[in-house]
Amino acid sequence: MDLRIVLVEPLYQGNVGSVARAMKNFDFSDLVLVNPCRLGGEARAMSSHARDILENAKIVSTLEEAIDDRSIVIGTTGIAGTRYDFHLRVPGYSPAEVKERLSDLDGKVAILFGREDNGFTKEELKKCDMIMTIPTSEIYPVMNLSHAVAVILYEFSDLTGGDAPLADAQDMRIFYEHLAELLDDIGYPEHKKEKTKLMLKRIFGRTCLLSREVHTLHGILNRAQRHYIREGKQDNGQIDDHA
Repeated sequence: MDLRIVLVEPLYQGNVGSVARAMKNFDFSDLVLVNPCRLGGEARAMSSHARDILENAKIVSTLEEAIDDRSIVIGTTGIAGTRYDFHLRVPGYSPAEVKERLSDLDGKVAILFGREDNGFTKEELKKCDMIMTIPTSEIYPVMNLSHAVAVILYEFSDLTGGDAPLADAQDMRIFYEHLAELLDDIGYPEHKKEKTKLMLKRIFGRTCLLSREVHTLHGILNRAQRHYIREGKQDNGQIDDHA
């Protein structure tokens, strides 16, 4: 399993250094930083013997760049959804549950960590296929960034990969576009489309689709679209009964 840690606009260089150190502790090395704070002596000091991970971290300006080649994108949050954004934060899975879903698979996965003060924006949460949360006390559920990374990487440190290939990022993008196209074709209510597309992304995201499964689903969607169009033409008298 190709696992990438992505920090979205981290505010404190000490946290970035500590994240690098946690990654070294559990033998992970792929770190991407989206618009990070200035990284100087404090970051290097906190990284300790993981300075190579800090110095080799890729810095990008957008989240899209950080996850462009990832089959599955997992967002982490310690904040429960309100009635305004509940659909963005559920269902949430523990690190152990996510590890179980990824076991025996081969593919590229990104785990996202949000800003220390405000976490993720709504648009960023929409890009996630799964939401992961660490079970903590309800009294104070929000963890320090580097501590959260350490807990999750400890859980994932014995993740066993396999030979079942996840659908690649491009295949998944095309698949979600196909689902959106089907919603348009069947006249799905416009005011429901955004939440429904997110729900479909979460449903298929947590199933960790394989390449061959995506191709089969494309075939089913194509047949459904053709059938719907054919039936619509028949209803309008545009297709002869013997056609």
